[in-house]
Order: sequence, then C-alpha cells, then structure tokens
Amino acid sequence: MSWSRRTFLMCGSGALSSIVLRSQRRQPNIVMIYADDLGYGDLSCYGSPIATPNIDRLAEEGARFTNFYSASPVCSPSRAALLTGRYPTRVEVPVVLSPGDPGMADGETTVAQALGAAGYRTACIGKWHLGSPTRYLPTNRGFDEFFGVPYSADMSPCPLIRNTTVVAPSADVKALTTSFTQEAVDFIKRSKDVPFFLYLAHTAPHLPLAASERFAGKSGLGEYADVVQELDWSTGQVMAALQANGLDSNTLVMFSSDNGPWWQGSQGKLRGRKGETYEGGMREPFIARYPGVIPSGIGCTGIASTLDILPTLARLCGAQAPSKPLDGVDIWPLLTGDRTEVERDVFLYFDSVYLQCARLGRWKLHMTRYNTKAWSPLPAGGRVNLPLPKPELYDVISDPQESYDCAAAHPDVVADIRARVDRLIQTFPPGIVDAWQWTMSKKVADAPVDGLPVPVGQGG
Repeated sequence: MSWSRRTFLMCGSGALSSIVLRSQRRQPNIVMIYADDLGYGDLSCYGSPIATPNIDRLAEEGARFTNFYSASPVCSPSRAALLTGRYPTRVEVPVVLSPGDPGMADGETTVAQALGAAGYRTACIGKWHLGSPTRYLPTNRGFDEFFGVPYSADMSPCPLIRNTTVVAPSADVKALTTSFTQEAVDFIKRSKDVPFFLYLAHTAPHLPLAASERFAGKSGLGEYADVVQELDWSTGQVMAALQANGLDSNTLVMFSSDNGPWWQGSQGKLRGRKGETYEGGMREPFIARYPGVIPSGIGCTGIASTLDILPTLARLCGAQAPSKPLDGVDIWPLLTGDRTEVERDVFLYFDSVYLQCARLGRWKLHMTRYNTKAWSPLPAGGRVNLPLPKPELYDVISDPQESYDCAAAHPDVVADIRARVDRLIQTFPPGIVDAWQWTMSKKVADAPVDGLPVPVGQGG
C-alpha cells in the first residue's frame, strides 16, 4: 500500500492503528475475564493490600481505567449489558434471574453472535446467569462452547454444565476457579489456529467464599483475599497459555467485574456497595492489554462502561454491529491513548426498572432512591423507589464519595442533565417509561402501591 505525505499527515494515530489492524493477516483474539462481586478497590493496582501481581502486570502493560462502569449494581443485568451493548432495561433483564427464569430477549444480538459471524470461535466458561432453561444457555446465544454454571453459586442446586448437558448436579465451589482456568487454557490451545473470543466469567469472589486448598490462608488477609489471589493466579495461567501458544502479541485481554462488592471486599474510596447506584456499586476496575497496540501503562480517566465492549470489539474485529441501536460507544480512541474522552450522552444508573442517577462528564445527578438500604429490613410499607425532595448533584471527580451536594451552586448542570434524561428515557420500552413516570409522580411519604414491581433482595 502506498502512502502520500498528505494522507499520512491527515491520519491520526487511531486511524493508523485501525489501518494496521485491518492489514493484519489474522483478526485479534479476544479474552474477556469477568469477576463476580469484585470491588473497585480489591486489586493492588487500584490500591488494595491484596497482592494481585498478574492483574497488576496487565495494567502495567496496558490501560487502566478509573471511570469504568457496569450498567447495573447486580449480576444478571450487568451481564446482559456486557454482551449486548444495550441497557439491561432494554433487553428484558432488569433484575437478577432466579433458577428456571426465562432469560435475555431472543431478539437481542450478543457479542458472541457478532464475532461468530465474523469468523470467530467463541466460548463461555464460568457463570452465565442470563437464563437457565436450555433455550437461553450460551450455546443458543452465539457461543460455540459452554462450560460452567447457569447462575450464582449460592443458588441451590447449582449444576455444572457442559454445553447443555449437566455433568455434575451440584458444583464444588472450591474447585470452580481451577476448573474454569483449566478449561480456558484448553480452549486457547485448541483455538490457536483461528481467531477466538473467550468469555471467562468467574463465580468468585461472590458468596459462598471458597478458595481451593492451594490458596486457603495464603493471603494472610482472610478468605475473601484468598479468593481474590486465586483469581489473580487464574489470570496468570491464561496469560501464560497465550504466551506458550504464540498468541500473546495478537490478543486483546480485558479484565473487569460485574458490580461492586457485597458484604466483604473494598469499593475503594467510593460510596456504596453492590445493589446501590452510588459509585461503589457500579464503578468497576477495567484493564485492557494488547501489546504494540494499546500503549503500556496508560491511565484512562474518560467515562466508559461494559456497554462499550460490543461496539468497540465490532470495530476492532471487523464484525457487523447489531441492527438494534446500541447504548455503548466505541472506546478504541481511549484504549490507544489518542483521546482522553469520547463523545457520549448521559450515562444512566438503573436499579431494577428504576432510573436513579445520571452522569455527564464530571457531574452525577441523583434523582430517585429506595427508601431503605439494600441490606436492611424492609420498612413497614415495603421497599419503594421515590423521587428525592431535591435532586442531588455531585462532582465525582473531586468528590468520589458523593458527600457534598452542589446542586444549588450549579442549577444549569442539573437542568441540562434532567433534560437529557427526559429525552433519553422516552426511547426505552413502555414499562421502563411507566416506571420513571410513576416514580416521579410519587412523594416521599408514599407507600409502594399502583402495581409496579418492588424488587426485594440482592442475590446474584
């Protein structure tokens, strides 16, 4: 290919890297490692006292994000968003699914389907939690292979499944991280001659905590830290397998978590935990490594989310994006260091069917909230989402703890975010629009009536 000087100068490094990627003989492999209930502050590269050298190495050799979000503070919805690039309230997974529940809407396209159509071999290893009936399992949602559990390990009985066949009626939780790691390494070996997408979704460190014998007591910080160190070991094994099979230089590896920590674990210097739309419930660690393409050791401060994975991978891998509108955006310019932020509309914080907060740039606006904390007993009238007497505005760059409401000082920001929310919410399914209108029509003293669902419990 010949280049004129003018063409070269007109191309930014992002455009150049895209052209280079297209000219490669083979598409990049993709590995997505997804922890369960791991907090923003649970990795040593995010300030934790827990030693996580293998994950830290990913950050040292790639990009580490500090404003990366799940699209939900609980499990099933966050996974639906990751795989579809759409808010879980659009794809019929607004709450945690129970055993036997139907799963994600049939008409949704997953990242596995998009990459599979582009010639990728695809595997889901670990926790699924997007529908346990056979028709909703991974092999019917674009994955060529599945080895794992259909939902959270604390849901009993929790079978171990290969494709659609139950291989053990009750999974041994202590052995799951090791088993998933072995399966991931085997898949890498078997797939080294074709481009592949590996979705490694661990059940840890979600309860019940259960480190294998090799890691029990190893951290010196208790069982939770033992489990996190075993996750780090697993990540190291995956990286070693890529290296051993000559795939390291052509593989994008990503690491993140589905939501914030539950009872144990650290949300870092953030307010809130799993089940809440405060930052600690939805801001997650996110690390991406792609040697020679993603610069080493870059810190990404721009807003990004699991919604962005599908559109970014579709662009990177030459796959066709789904026909339905996506809520995520292509964050490749952030990953390459070409830009510090990408243009996007407000990011919405849903809990169940209820929209509670929205973020635009440095600002986060709280508009509604439940009348009790997620882990407290329900009040006499039941748990209900209500509008705040006055919206609360936080500068989550300088105040990540969301401690200082500055709405009164910035009425223009409040009005702008509310206007954006009112426009965007109208694009959601009727039930979600109704939930928003119902909530905003209530007063703080109102009880949970009128027939709308009142979520209770934070499993998953």
